[in-house]
Amino acid sequence: MNEVVQQPTWMQGYVPGPDTKFKKGQSGNPAGKPKGTRDKRSKLIQRMLDEAGDVLDAVLEKAKAGDPASAGLVLGRVLPALRAQAQTVEFDFDPDAPITVQIQQVLAAVAAGEVPPDTGEQIIRAIGTLSNARVTEELAAEIAALKARDITP
Repeated sequence: MNEVVQQPTWMQGYVPGPDTKFKKGQSGNPAGKPKGTRDKRSKLIQRMLDEAGDVLDAVLEKAKAGDPASAGLVLGRVLPALRAQAQTVEFDFDPDAPITVQIQQVLAAVAAGEVPPDTGEQIIRAIGTLSNARVTEELAAEIAALKARDITP
């Protein structure tokens, strides 16, 4: 393992220069970055902001002239997008019935056309979430009852 490493011929006689590392506690650039110097990204952003008014004017002119892409761009920013809203539905539903019966009631309402299928799916998901919450509560109550029992050998 104690092999002697021979230097290549081009490196023979090389003597490294004095230690050029920075001294501890001294900055290599004590003056720091000059104030007002901006990076490329800042320059690009500023350039875009400077031109934004002209770009907006051009898009508005094209929209007024009937360009559908420009009109869509302008209206998309001015008017909020319409969101789908679930309609209120009424059907026979017993909230105190077992979970399986509740789901059957929703499916029957969907089959009868009283409830749209997507709304029925949302209702069934909500029933499932409520069922999980009930199971968690029941388990917590059972654990508390077991802990309350004095089990000493």
